[in-house]
Amino acid sequence: MSVALVTGASSGIGAAIAIAFAEAGWDVMAAGRNEGRLEEVADVSERIVTWTGNLVESEDCDELLADTIDEFGELDCLVNNAGIYLRGSVAETSDDDWRETIATNLNVPFYLSRAALPHLLKAEGSIVNIASDWGLGGGERAASYCASKGGLVLLTKAMAKDHARDGLRVNAVCPGDVDTPMLTADAEAEGVDVDEYLEECSEAVPSGRIAEPEEVAALTLFLASEAATHINGAAIPIDGGGSA
Repeated sequence: MSVALVTGASSGIGAAIAIAFAEAGWDVMAAGRNEGRLEEVADVSERIVTWTGNLVESEDCDELLADTIDEFGELDCLVNNAGIYLRGSVAETSDDDWRETIATNLNVPFYLSRAALPHLLKAEGSIVNIASDWGLGGGERAASYCASKGGLVLLTKAMAKDHARDGLRVNAVCPGDVDTPMLTADAEAEGVDVDEYLEECSEAVPSGRIAEPEEVAALTLFLASEAATHINGAAIPIDGGGSA
């Protein structure tokens, strides 16, 4: 039996990851804030167990880890997917927006990784952090988001070096635009037509389209699999060539 913990699993990329792991025969703890949407994800497979809560402080993360071990007895893969995206240059970003973005996108993966480490070392498992191609090269009017995802990429690489000889692998997946509620919410926040915004996003990608959540999920599952045992410390873009 292999066990994965997936955060931000109530919709979008996180839901697709939880389902992909379950369909591949993993037991999954799917964590998120929206109980109703989590139940919809769990309806896809009896292998998915849900956890509803708001991950902010280290104590929240410790509780989630403890509940996962109580449920399954072990942990083989941690997928740090939960994240938020708040628009704004440095001049436009408030203290509260900065703190919230860093807390969700960087602090929580750190807290969860630290809590999960003893179990993952025992299992010689893996961590997959869902970062962003804007954590590799930056983007416009997203200062806090870029900083948080860039930090997550370097946290990935630091942990990979620290624990490679212990049998733990740590990698990052760096999506570009993905057809998710987060992208739709960005269009609405900018006050533009959603369909037109998605078309503009697609036109900006060399491949001519944005990614589907299932594509990000497939890469995440691969990185957690036996086929990827010599991939460690990698930050892999999945953006149709956008970061090339």
